[in-house]
Amino acid sequence: MVRKRFTIAITGASGAVYGLRLLEMLRDLPDAETHLAVSPAGWLTIEQETGHSRTQVESLADVVHGVREVGACIASGSYGIDGMVVAPCSMKTLAAIAQGYGDNLITRAADVMLKERRRLVLMVRETPLNLAHLRNMTAVTEMGGVIFPPVPAFYLRPDSLSDLVDHTCARVLDLLGVENRLAPRWTGLKSQHRGDAP
Repeated sequence: MVRKRFTIAITGASGAVYGLRLLEMLRDLPDAETHLAVSPAGWLTIEQETGHSRTQVESLADVVHGVREVGACIASGSYGIDGMVVAPCSMKTLAAIAQGYGDNLITRAADVMLKERRRLVLMVRETPLNLAHLRNMTAVTEMGGVIFPPVPAFYLRPDSLSDLVDHTCARVLDLLGVENRLAPRWTGLKSQHRGDAP
């Protein structure tokens, strides 16, 4: 069985739970191998928002890379990474990726995904957005990356925050080409809500 390789990067924006949940979901798939890189601000956010220890987080990944290890395998296009998600993606990391500024392993690995025409998903977290943010998102999109703000889907009537996180992460897995049944799918309006728009 050929395993698909995915890089999960966690940076200092709010929303560390998305990166952790993606690692958990991929860990449960037999044909997925995960590579993890966390920025220093990412570790602070993980501690503040989740209470998870570094050991707990690193245990979710198959391979863990230090953010300063620019010689790691995921920093080379010759190493077959099938997809990368930055979850969450800070505006600083977005700016570095948009400008090709690979000063650490996360931004270098993202640059590799773009130059090799592989799937890169950035779960950007900021609001409101200024013009620099929007221009950087446009630049990444023009290079083939996917900008994926973790916007909650209330139409599914989630019962909990975990339901919202799971639905968002399942959609990200869809973008990576990972088949999953980890969240409910939209099947159309229920009959009582159908009708012509006013």
